[in-house]
Amino acid sequence: MSASLVSADAAPTGPDGQKLLAAGERVALRLWDEGPTPGQGPHAHPYETVGYALEGEATLTIDGAETKLTPGLSWVVPAGAEHFYSVSGHFKAIEATSPPARSN
Repeated sequence: MSASLVSADAAPTGPDGQKLLAAGERVALRLWDEGPTPGQGPHAHPYETVGYALEGEATLTIDGAETKLTPGLSWVVPAGAEHFYSVSGHFKAIEATSPPARSN
C-alpha cells in the first residue's frame, strides 16, 4: 500500500470553500481558510468532527451553547449534533471527520 500525498495548494475545494486534504476509509482531513461568513445556520451531519484552530477567531454553536474558537483550541462536534459556525473576520482551522465527510 502506498501513501497518497496532496499539497494544500493543489487540494480540491469543497462546496463551502474547504480544502479536501485527504480521505481514507474511516477518516477525512480538511482545511478551512475563510472569513468573514455568517455560516450555514443550524444543521447536523452523520459524522463526528474534530478541529483545531490555527488563525483568527470563529464562534461555534452546538445545541445552543456558544464557544469562541481561537488559535490553539480544539473542539469536537458529535455526529448528529445541531451546530453552526460563524466567522466575523479571518479564520483558519483543520478538521478531521469520521466517517469521512465526502460531499462537504
